[in-house]
Amino acid sequence: MRATSATIRAVNGMTARWAADGLAPEALAKGTAFSAVGVWPLLAFLADGASGPARGELEDALGIGATESAEAARGLLGALARIEGSAAAVGLWTRPGLEVHDQWAAGLPDAMLGRFSGDDGADKQSLDAWAAERTGGLIPAIPLHVDEATLLVLATAQAVRTKWLSPFHATGLVPDDEGPWAGRTLVGLSRRTSLLDRVGVAQTPAGDLTVLQVLGNTGVDVHLLLGERDAAPGAVLAAGIDVLSGTHRATPGDRLPLGEPGPGLYVRNVRAGGRDPVLSVTTSPFSLTADHDLLATSALRPHHRHGRRPRPLPGHQRPSAGGAASQRVGVGPLHRGGLRVGDGHGHRHGPRRRGAPGASTPSRPRVDDRASQGS
Repeated sequence: MRATSATIRAVNGMTARWAADGLAPEALAKGTAFSAVGVWPLLAFLADGASGPARGELEDALGIGATESAEAARGLLGALARIEGSAAAVGLWTRPGLEVHDQWAAGLPDAMLGRFSGDDGADKQSLDAWAAERTGGLIPAIPLHVDEATLLVLATAQAVRTKWLSPFHATGLVPDDEGPWAGRTLVGLSRRTSLLDRVGVAQTPAGDLTVLQVLGNTGVDVHLLLGERDAAPGAVLAAGIDVLSGTHRATPGDRLPLGEPGPGLYVRNVRAGGRDPVLSVTTSPFSLTADHDLLATSALRPHHRHGRRPRPLPGHQRPSAGGAASQRVGVGPLHRGGLRVGDGHGHRHGPRRRGAPGASTPSRPRVDDRASQGS
């Protein structure tokens, strides 16, 4: 089973909405990491079991019909699992006495199906152990409080690890005098290549956008984005997703004019020992972790609005949903992990894969790309 183009568009759309409208200012200020790749299949499985207004509202959030949502989620998770260095998993835990339709549960691909023991501490440890195992330790714990009112937990977990096809090297980095790191000498990353089309500049609603493609050795590409100085970080990320999906086209480096055609990008002729062009890149390493309240995320607001149970889950009230994400970019490999979880609380009386990218926002990293033409 494969991820279709419709699924990829739907996941990218959710990621773009999350980037543009769903990130809190305080999270953007300190840097954050997030990915709709984990949230989307979770909502898709819930839509498959939902009815009434909840079903329609989940369809609005997903961008795809509920009748095809479970199959699409299985295709997406299967495609992720087939990428070298990538893992994807689903887990479902229920409290004894809660009825879950067998047909719905059987549609969860290779899911961990567990029962709560009644020992809340032990049950939380079991959930945390599953998260750590499925993400290779990138997400050590599920961001969820477990108590006697927790009737059901549905979680997805993904992890991606890749090494740079052409490695970076550690170097010194001196930021300009206008940024938050002014006056400091920092550790930076540098690399050189003769492939000028690894960098490009796109004109987007968020302004000019510089896009640098960094290839991994497992077929996973990383795209570093740099917007104009006064551009909102969320708008830059949303515009970057539109560039990757083809909504906006980037002019490749070998077609850019001399001067400063894009943010942080300089094109010039220099004296050199050979005539091969050179793309010289300087950027900053970063490590990001973040927790998210998914019900407070405007990009997923339809899920927040319905606040109802799928029909197979009687007594499911006061739902909550959380997520955690981690990403590290440096000289060594890229490590990225994500976990999304939805739980039902109740009372007994009541890719090269271009599609479905995640996103991260380091705090104003400087990307200094110099395309030099030998003369």
